[in-house]
Amino acid sequence: MSADDWRPSADIAALRLRARLYALIRGFFAERGVLEVETPVLSGAGNTEPNIESFTARFTGHRDAGAPERWLRTSPEYPLKRLLAAGIGDCYELGRVFRNGEAGGRHNPEFTMLEWYRVGWDHRRLAAETVELVQLALGLVGRRAQVVETTYRELFLDAAGVDPFTAGEDALRAALGEVAIDGGGLGRDDWLDLLMTHRVQPAFPADRITVVPDWPASQCALAKIRPGDPPVAERFELYLGQFELANGYHELTDAAEQRRRFERDHQVRRARGTVLPPLDERLLAALQAGMPDCAGVALGVERLLMALLGTGRIADVLAFDFRRA
Repeated sequence: MSADDWRPSADIAALRLRARLYALIRGFFAERGVLEVETPVLSGAGNTEPNIESFTARFTGHRDAGAPERWLRTSPEYPLKRLLAAGIGDCYELGRVFRNGEAGGRHNPEFTMLEWYRVGWDHRRLAAETVELVQLALGLVGRRAQVVETTYRELFLDAAGVDPFTAGEDALRAALGEVAIDGGGLGRDDWLDLLMTHRVQPAFPADRITVVPDWPASQCALAKIRPGDPPVAERFELYLGQFELANGYHELTDAAEQRRRFERDHQVRRARGTVLPPLDERLLAALQAGMPDCAGVALGVERLLMALLGTGRIADVLAFDFRRA
């Protein structure tokens, strides 16, 4: 530990900007009648997504209080959906989430996520509202951005010269060019993700909001699938410059299909020899009871602050980053 490790990793101006952003967010949703809620940070179920690892904690009290092994949330999505199924209506949460193993220039194991849901909306309508919020945030630093919307397919055809729905793994790998990647164990979706992060995303202009809807059905996560040729996941991502800020869905409401997706995640994890988090049976029960048709989006607050300040270091927007925590 160095002599100045007690000092904040961000400067005071960045911390003041964070406070102003929080006030803007809360005002934005208050004007629109979207309710702020708070849900548990510790859960008896975990996130099964194969590329996300959770922190765990152990409860030492009475066993009748619940499962002793608890999982720190990687997002507030599952309890928010349970509230939606209970009839709460449009809602949002602004709070800390945790992801194990994710530390570096743009990642911190604990960070702040804004997640909200709109009942009766689809992913495109929610993408438009997300753009509104990001433009207002840019106004805090005297900026405004051009908005460009392009489907996932159009984006890859224009930026990388490949059709992400039909190209084989060899073609996707070749489109990466000179990027050095160890391809051992990588599947088709992994190559698509690498193309996005290494070839497509770095070319986005700093003063542009890029909205990318309609992703491959294989990358549906918790989104509805729209039939067609090809079928697409009703999902969008939003970028401010090169920063991926938000990931949104026209939400899946089918409990049986959601269980199948969770079980597929477990199959991947089992093959990789990684931990199998327990399925969220309460979420599945809520879907079975009937969650309304809705769209939801998660936005990384630190990523937004980094884009506002023009820094590539997440430490510059955190009072104390992981190393100094």
